This record gives sequence, C-alpha cells and structure tokens, in this order.
Amino acid sequence: MEWKRGDRLTEPLVRDGAGLHPAGWDVALDRAARGFERVARDKGPQAFGMFSCSKTTNELNFAAQKFVRTVIGCNNIDSCNRT
Repeated sequence: MEWKRGDRLTEPLVRDGAGLHPAGWDVALDRAARGFERVARDKGPQAFGMFSCSKTTNELNFAAQKFVRTVIGCNNIDSCNRT
C-alpha cells in the first residue's frame, strides 16, 4: 500500500524500517504501548507528555489525564481548556 498525502487512513499503519505498513489494531496498539513503556523506562516518566483536545468531552479528557498520571507517572498533560 502506498500512502499519499491527503489519503484517508482506513486501518492502522506501523513503521517497519523506512516504510509504513498496514497492521491490525492489536499490533498497532501493542506497539504504541511498548513505545510509551520504553520512554518511561529509559528516560523516566517526565520525558512523556500528552496534549488532549479541548473540544472533546470531559470524560475523555479525564481518561487522558488519569492515564498520564497513573500509568505513566507524571503530570505532563495539557488540554488547552483555558481558552
């Protein structure tokens, strides 16, 4: 599959070597989780940060901040809700 700018993604893509390749959701989410875990382990939890959208629901913003604080172990989260 060749991806071009402007194409709509219909499935997760993972990077292998220099290119992006389609993958199932389990593979993509496991890879993302391992990446988060590796950063927190190698660089410490303060190396992680998350920006959550101010236009989403309060429940999703709560879940995002709960994840960052309890799973990752830092307070580096912002959602621009002040505007």
